[in-house]
Amino acid sequence: MLEVFFQIEAWSAFAVGLILLGFGMARRKPSLISLGALAVIQLGLVVQLISSIILVAGGARAKTDTVEFFAYLLVAMIVPLGAAFWALIERTRWSTFVLGVGSLTVAIMLVRMHQIWFG
Repeated sequence: MLEVFFQIEAWSAFAVGLILLGFGMARRKPSLISLGALAVIQLGLVVQLISSIILVAGGARAKTDTVEFFAYLLVAMIVPLGAAFWALIERTRWSTFVLGVGSLTVAIMLVRMHQIWFG
């Protein structure tokens, strides 16, 4: 896990989550903007997965447990997909809340992955 990339990804997931919760409070339905913001978070997780695989292949290991780190990363990648699926099926303002909570969940999981990797 790269420290700089973690900081960018965690803060952006947190910001997107707060913005999407604001959209939900404003009674906005899921749109291309809200789904696109979540797609950027998902793209960051894919880049994190690829970079972590390269680091582990190069000999780097998590301070506590590398398998647990990858388990968190894979679950974090599922959360935005599930939230986006929900938003596409149910096009109400509550789906926008689900997108926001999904993004905040990813931010929290990234913090935990940082703790696992760096100790």
